[in-house]
Amino acid sequence: MIAVIDYKAGNLTSVVKTLNYLGAETLVTQDPEVVRTASRIVLPGVGHFRATALLNELHITEAVRESITRGALFLGVCVGQQWLYQGSTEAPETPGLGHFQGEVERFPTHIEGDLLKAPHVGWNSLEDIRPDSRLLRNIQPGEFVYYTHSWRAPVTPDTAATTPYGGSFTGVVERGNVMGVQFHPEKSASVGLRVLKNFIDL
Repeated sequence: MIAVIDYKAGNLTSVVKTLNYLGAETLVTQDPEVVRTASRIVLPGVGHFRATALLNELHITEAVRESITRGALFLGVCVGQQWLYQGSTEAPETPGLGHFQGEVERFPTHIEGDLLKAPHVGWNSLEDIRPDSRLLRNIQPGEFVYYTHSWRAPVTPDTAATTPYGGSFTGVVERGNVMGVQFHPEKSASVGLRVLKNFIDL
């Protein structure tokens, strides 16, 4: 059973449908006790980082910490991935989980004097894939996934794959049982299905 956390941040239905299509049993929840006892947790998200404040209000943040400490598998998607860091300049007053070091920042407006469009929308490649990544098993550098976002996570030792846009940013982050993807696997065709299937099969 995969607990899919509902914090009213969009794309939940499409993520659940894709997980079910791949054969996973899912339970959409706002109950911290369900999260606390789940063996697998998915945190989807679209929109403003401020929406993650609801996770604190519902006592889900604490439940997630307890779950990952005991070894539950966790996958954050889009804003769900950004929440794994210490915070975001999009909502400085809203703390992230702090599992990964660093702060999520907006794309720069210019690169080498040229205007950089934001949001970053569309297909882009995964590069610098870490050989030990379990989430990206059987996915090759240069394969494409679908993005739509204006804020990006920094590249750190926990980065499992980068994507180039205004410089490299973290497309996938992974350390142990905690993982996140900035792209939308439910919209990323066969590559996205492989990512989600890898998570289900862990």
